[in-house]
Amino acid sequence: MTNSSTSSARLAPPIGGFQEIHGRRLFVHRSGSGGPAVVFLPGASAAGLDYFLVQQQVSQFTTAVVYDRGGTGYSDPMPLPRTAAAVATELHELLRAQDIAGPYVLVAHSLGGAYAHRFAQLYPQDVAGLVWVDAFHRDWDDFLPARASLAAGEQMAPDLELIQQMRPAMREMIAELLADYPEHVRQPLIDAHLSDEWLQVGFAERGKMVVVADELRAGPDIPDVPVVAITAEGIDPSQQALMSEQTLREVHEGKRRLDEAVVSAVSHGEQRIISDAGHTDIIFKRPDAVVQAIRDVVDWAVRA
Repeated sequence: MTNSSTSSARLAPPIGGFQEIHGRRLFVHRSGSGGPAVVFLPGASAAGLDYFLVQQQVSQFTTAVVYDRGGTGYSDPMPLPRTAAAVATELHELLRAQDIAGPYVLVAHSLGGAYAHRFAQLYPQDVAGLVWVDAFHRDWDDFLPARASLAAGEQMAPDLELIQQMRPAMREMIAELLADYPEHVRQPLIDAHLSDEWLQVGFAERGKMVVVADELRAGPDIPDVPVVAITAEGIDPSQQALMSEQTLREVHEGKRRLDEAVVSAVSHGEQRIISDAGHTDIIFKRPDAVVQAIRDVVDWAVRA
C-alpha cells in the first residue's frame, strides 16, 4: 500500500507550522529553550502532536521538538514505506533548517526506534542520548516469538470494512487517551486519526519492516550514549485484538529481554519496566514515566 495522494484538502494542524525540505512541507512544532534539544520520533499510526503533553513538560527544562516525517501526519504526502536512511536524512535536514543545534536526545516510540537508530548510524556526533519508548530494534526477530515476527506483521493487511465498523469504538478510545489535551488540539487530532488518509498511512509505514531491519543490520549498533529503555508490559486494546493471551505473554517476555540487551550494550543504560500501560497508550497513560526518562537522559548527557 502506498500513500501517494496529492489531494489539496489537507488536514490543517491545530498548532505548529511547516518547514519545506526538498519541496515538501514537514509539520514541526517546537517549544522551550536550551539543550540538548529533545526530538520525538513517532511510531507508525502516530503523529507528532500525540506527544504534545510530554513535549510541554519537557519544554520546561530544554528545547522539545515534535514533527511528522514525510508522508505521515500533517506533513505532505509521499509514497510509503520509505527507507530508514531517507527518514533519518530528512529529520537531520529539518533540524538544521530550524536552527536547532545538536547533539540531540532522540525519543523513539515504536517504529520511531528504527529511524532513531538509522539517524545515529548516519550522524553519531549528533546524538547525545536515546530514550527508547517500547521501540523497534533491528534484532526484533531474535527475541520475539515467530507469531509476532516482522514478516508476520507485514502480512496483517487492513480490513477496511472492519475498520469502518470499528470507527465509533476507535473514536471513543482515542478521545479517552487524549482526555487531558487542550480542546483546541484534542478534537482536531481525534478527527485526523480517524480519517481514511491517516489510517491508511499507518498500515503503509509497516509494509517493509524486514527490509528496514536488514538496512539497520548493515550499519553499527547504537552509539555509546546514555540510554533509557522503557518496556511497556500492560495490554492495550489494539494488541488484544491482534494476539492471543499466550502470544502477548511471549511478546512481553521477548521485549523485556530485547530492551535489556539494548541498555547492556552501552556504558550508561537503564531499563524501566512499566506494567500499567501498553505499547500504544504508554505516552498517554504514563507521560510521567516518559518525562522522567527524558529528564534523566538529558541530565546524564549534560554531565557527560
